[in-house]
Amino acid sequence: MKKRNFIKTLGTFSLAPLALGVPINSFATQPSNILPTVDDDDEIWSVVRGHYNLKPDYINLESGYYNIIPQPTMQYFLDHVQMVNREGSYYMRTRRFKEKDAVTQELAKFVGCSSEELVITRNTTESLDLIIAGFPWEAGDEAIYAKQDYGAMKVMFEQVAKRHGVVNKIVSVPNHPKSDAEIVALYENQITSKTRLIMVCHMVNITGHILPIKKICEMAHRHGVEVMVDGAHAVGHFDFDIRDFDCDYYGSSLHKWLATPLGAGLLYVNKRNTAKIWPLLGDYTQDLNDIHRLNHVGTHPVHTDLAILNAIDYHHWIGTERKEKRLRFLQRYWSDALRDIPNVVVNTPVDLHRSCGIANVGVTTISPAKMANRLLKEHQVFTVAIDYANVKGCRISPNVFTTTKELDHFITAIKTLAKA
Repeated sequence: MKKRNFIKTLGTFSLAPLALGVPINSFATQPSNILPTVDDDDEIWSVVRGHYNLKPDYINLESGYYNIIPQPTMQYFLDHVQMVNREGSYYMRTRRFKEKDAVTQELAKFVGCSSEELVITRNTTESLDLIIAGFPWEAGDEAIYAKQDYGAMKVMFEQVAKRHGVVNKIVSVPNHPKSDAEIVALYENQITSKTRLIMVCHMVNITGHILPIKKICEMAHRHGVEVMVDGAHAVGHFDFDIRDFDCDYYGSSLHKWLATPLGAGLLYVNKRNTAKIWPLLGDYTQDLNDIHRLNHVGTHPVHTDLAILNAIDYHHWIGTERKEKRLRFLQRYWSDALRDIPNVVVNTPVDLHRSCGIANVGVTTISPAKMANRLLKEHQVFTVAIDYANVKGCRISPNVFTTTKELDHFITAIKTLAKA
């Protein structure tokens, strides 16, 4: 994702539609509140926290499922909802596709690819399941993925195994690898002349482990094997360009770390592969090389698509580098404090480049489910329990609104549970 200068005011958000040649009134009216220019790295996080309407009942350390929307983006979203509702069929028939294409162009710039290789979907599952189900499988073909991959995609691989006779080969990603070479070899050792596709996580959702995607793609392509990347937790989380990986397919959920409204995702398909993928839903587009053929979504909440642009602008107001640095700081703040505590196990690599805002921690004396339950009931900390694929603990995903005071409370809670 290309770094940009911070956007100075919320009113400046209107520049993006104008630059794209789309009438400004088509993207809804402007909220009256102004985002200030904040250069101090400590002050900005206080300002950012003020943009979130947080429940006082608990400390939210579970941003990995759904990253709630800051109020400036929320105001835009509500304006989009009102505009679409007011214009109804007129909007859907006259401006809908032009404006979605404009948002897609900006999203493509943000993630570093061509807009001709990108479509907006509802989430990562829809994006990657479309590729798995639409891949031109033949009986005996092989696919490789990991135990730690997301369940919905693993289920789809199981389905194509039953439907097409595909052989699934499953590896297990270590929580603490010695090197990138160890990870690359894990997948390479499973490749045969029948291997067609590898699925690999950009960031493993249960541990926050960032995998060496470019090296895996280079290795796979030497063997003539394609790579599909699950980037559900990567977009809006840390800095990268999809084009740098030379992967074949990439899917992500924008309602996670980019903080769009629920129901926004993306699918990247390298143009060399577009023609061979069967669409999930039939579309009027007949050109096999047109990625829109894979993106028939029917009548859906188009106001969510429009809000993607506003979420990108809010992200740039914070700054890509500054946001990534903050998320990594928050994770290391609590995880480094707990790595040497008796009965505590951090299930995320210690190397800085192998993680960012997400990590996983377990207490050896209690199950993950009991751990999550006690954290909420006894310490008012909300997390999610993970108990599979060599990972026993709770996924901890602070957000840009999280404070070190809240993390101090969490650290104390874990130490308390570890002594019990």
